Amino acid sequence: MPTTFQEIPRERPVTPLLDRADTPAGLRRLAEADLEKLADELRQELLYSVGQTGGHFGAGLGVIELTIALHYVFDTPDDRLVWDVGHQAYPHKILTGRRERMHSLRQKDGLAAFPRRVESEYDTFGVGHSSTSISAALGMAIAARLQNQARKSIAVIGDGALTAGMAFEALNHAQEVNADMLVILNDNDMSISRNVGGLSNYLAKILSSRTYASMREGSKKVLSRLPGAWEIARRTEEYAKGMLVPGTLFEELGWNYIGPIDGHDLPTLIATLRNMRDLKGPQFLHVVTKKGKGFAPAEVDPIGYHAITKLEPLDAPATAPKKAAGPKYSAVFGQWLCDMAAADQRLVGITPAMKEGSDLVAFSERYPERYFDVAIAEQHAVTLAAGMACEGAKPVVAIYSTFLQRAYDQLIHDVAVQNLDVLFAIDRAGLVGEDGPTHAGSFDLSFLRCIPGMLVMTPSDENELRKMLSTGHLYNGPAAVRYPRGSGPNATIDGDLEPLEIGKGVIRRQGSKVALLVFGVQLAEALKVAENLDATVVDMRFVKPLDEALVRELAGSHDLLVTIEENAIMGGAGSAVSEFLSAEGVLKPMLHLGLPDVYVEHAKPAQMLAECGLDAAGIEASVRQRSQLLGL
Repeated sequence: MPTTFQEIPRERPVTPLLDRADTPAGLRRLAEADLEKLADELRQELLYSVGQTGGHFGAGLGVIELTIALHYVFDTPDDRLVWDVGHQAYPHKILTGRRERMHSLRQKDGLAAFPRRVESEYDTFGVGHSSTSISAALGMAIAARLQNQARKSIAVIGDGALTAGMAFEALNHAQEVNADMLVILNDNDMSISRNVGGLSNYLAKILSSRTYASMREGSKKVLSRLPGAWEIARRTEEYAKGMLVPGTLFEELGWNYIGPIDGHDLPTLIATLRNMRDLKGPQFLHVVTKKGKGFAPAEVDPIGYHAITKLEPLDAPATAPKKAAGPKYSAVFGQWLCDMAAADQRLVGITPAMKEGSDLVAFSERYPERYFDVAIAEQHAVTLAAGMACEGAKPVVAIYSTFLQRAYDQLIHDVAVQNLDVLFAIDRAGLVGEDGPTHAGSFDLSFLRCIPGMLVMTPSDENELRKMLSTGHLYNGPAAVRYPRGSGPNATIDGDLEPLEIGKGVIRRQGSKVALLVFGVQLAEALKVAENLDATVVDMRFVKPLDEALVRELAGSHDLLVTIEENAIMGGAGSAVSEFLSAEGVLKPMLHLGLPDVYVEHAKPAQMLAECGLDAAGIEASVRQRSQLLGL
């Protein structure tokens, strides 16, 4: 069984077996008896490498043995291995030729935090969001059949990701096309499994063996000649398995269910995978693992150790105390939610498995009967809110911008078309740093502002966020407040719950010639630029409805209008300004600053903003260049 480590090593561990197995081909040359020692070495290497860079932590520790077993039994990359979400893929990266590049993980021009097809041939499907693995692996299995190829398709999905409807859609479809594929349920929360022990491991070996499969097929041929006999036998087998293992649901969906087995028992894993490798039709293996396995602090606190920051060297020079930052925007939201819930009994809070990330912990403890975590089911979260709003509740859906994309149909058809009172608190808007483009909130202003009746707000600091949340809550119809990851500029926060006047921006600095129209948190950078350019700075606040009177006034009194937003330029807030002026017949030089028409790759947030020209230096350079072209 795995060795348990107490601390993260600061020196690179000695790993003689891993040195020989840093590719799957090298791994498959090892004796099976060496694999448990290899698992210890891989676990220690993972602890060391993530300690150097920071990143996802507990999930990878939990699949060390499973990762080794999969690459040992299957002929990767010819056999297609698809990881769900990808939080757990660091051991996979180490074993597939990227060990020496792990120091660059999540850094600019370095390895990505998730599997990416352009990074390695072993990354068969790019991921970042959950519950896509079964659909992707099914597509690969069907393509292999059409191409008369014998390669295998394997999807590894967690028990959390299995809560999403998309996973069940794929499970249902696979049996319809009788796909030859394997789904591995990595159950690391014991959420749907019974106790794992010797009996279930033994049963898994028996049920997945070729002997059992051949006996089953032979019995089917004999009994199929007798009217009703095979159906009776099949039902008897199903009920017998259902009494011993928790796989009845999957059997009913047409999958041959095996498990649950201990996901840290390498001999059992390898034997079972070998047995299942050549079975025909949809195969389902249920393994139970422990998140953070082998690192004692992570085993005790798997949520706290989901990800870690990098370790600073022991001899690192002392740094000057950082300037006090404001509270995190998510914390401001969490406090407002509790305060408004105390004032309005109609308020309910909904999140798709983001209680900690969206800071709903305090609300869930103070108002448990009004708190709903729907698991990884964004579409359900939005329509659930719509149903509640139909009956007079005031739902607040706390959701990351990138995850709201998955529920866009529900946002339009179930909420907006019916003009229901649902407030969307959209966290992680804009660029999010090291997690890269799959997690960036790059498009929400573009896809929200085209929806009729939608109120869309962009706070510039913590106090504006609180006021806009109150504004959205009191609005009659769907409303959205989008705010970034991280801390604000430490603005003074009013403790009241008073709303803003809808559709009204505020001039924060009066200048001449150039007006900077800011939608969101770039206001602080714009104010720095304005001092050098003597520009007017406007906190626009509302993307929809736009403050048309203020835009008209600024167009009449300035020579150049510059819009600034941390959203895609195409279709964003700046487009709203241009569209309005065009409709008014006003011809005015415009400059739109925002996210370019590319996927901005992972880096530190400050690096990403500089790359996009959204820091003070970039904004000033762009404005000066346009001003020179206009002769201003």
